[in-house]
Amino acid sequence: MPRITDITATVTRPATENLVVVRVLTDEPGLHGLGCATFTQRYTAVVEAITRHLRPLLLGRDADRITELWRLMHFNGYWRGGPVLNNAISGIDQALWDIKGKAAGLPVYQLLGGKVREAAAVYQHAAGPDPESLVRSVRTIVERGVRHVRCQIAAAPHASAETLAANVAGYGGLGQTARRPDGALPGAYFDPAAYEREVLAGLEALRSELGDGVELLHDVHSRLSPDQARRFARDLEPYRLFFLEDPLPIELLHRFVDLRAATVTPLAVGELFTQPSQWLPLVTGRQIDFLRLHVSAVGGLTPAIQAAQLCEVFGVRTAFHGPKDTSPVGHAAQLHLDVATPAFGIQEFAPFNAAEHEIFTGLPELRDGYLYPNDQPGLGIEMDDKAARRYPPQNPVIRWTQARLPDGGLNPP
Repeated sequence: MPRITDITATVTRPATENLVVVRVLTDEPGLHGLGCATFTQRYTAVVEAITRHLRPLLLGRDADRITELWRLMHFNGYWRGGPVLNNAISGIDQALWDIKGKAAGLPVYQLLGGKVREAAAVYQHAAGPDPESLVRSVRTIVERGVRHVRCQIAAAPHASAETLAANVAGYGGLGQTARRPDGALPGAYFDPAAYEREVLAGLEALRSELGDGVELLHDVHSRLSPDQARRFARDLEPYRLFFLEDPLPIELLHRFVDLRAATVTPLAVGELFTQPSQWLPLVTGRQIDFLRLHVSAVGGLTPAIQAAQLCEVFGVRTAFHGPKDTSPVGHAAQLHLDVATPAFGIQEFAPFNAAEHEIFTGLPELRDGYLYPNDQPGLGIEMDDKAARRYPPQNPVIRWTQARLPDGGLNPP
């Protein structure tokens, strides 16, 4: 029965995002675990929650009792849920699963019932400022063996320097046709009408040049109104998307029933979800086709396992969030679930860079469009704390989330 003796949180930035990795130590020599607690936009709040609140709560407790400790962390602050607390819980939860696998001498996927597939199919991101550039970007990814590609019209040449500096290049609609009102405040301006036109032109070019052998995905990033989303989803039907991601913001989840009735385009949502009450009606009501949880934002592997089981019952597939704001530890954790759940659909993935290889050992391996876990006990990944400190976090004011419509009104980013 290993007892928790310490909990630490490390913040590092080996690529474009601040990553939070938790280490849980036990009284058994050499037995420790790692977990992902990455809420990159508010990482300092997560670290404070871990070190000031959850660490004192858990010291001396039995590390084997994962469900008990998850519920204790969830209930202990009384006010519960939300991305800060959930990410803090996630870092510890994933580390406890890592510890349990190491103590058993088994990879975590064996603790989940064993593999139902050898590896997880992934999708990667392609973008370009115009259809021709987008085709080249997708072709480059396909030539590396990846068969699923997210396609975005990025940074139109006529976008303003202000908009480009706000780092919104990946979501299109930057070519405003409408004049701003006098005195409009600065921000990341976005034109929904221009966005729809650009994306449709890009997908037309992709299907014309590459045919139907490539699975295409697109991310709206919650930037359309319900009427715009219904029209856009219907307009996309001829291009047979693998899925359309986040067509509506989480504040309008009740409008998915209308969107589902309006289109046969597969729908995916979930990276901003933090509690089951958000995804339960969408899954049980068959209003979505893919559930895209950011595993650390829902509280770690324990609730993600429950969500995957729910998806299996209702014929919804998983597509866990996995760009650079998921740490390599988070990728390893969700990959164990990917290969063990019958509900798996696809895994978002951004290849690891040299700095990530410097910090982490035992990284999942990408081969010919599939991500493979290793067979080491636990999550199979370790972190060099000294190397992590060579890549310190940055904390600038975030500009891309200051999204505005052409008239200057703030919009979901």
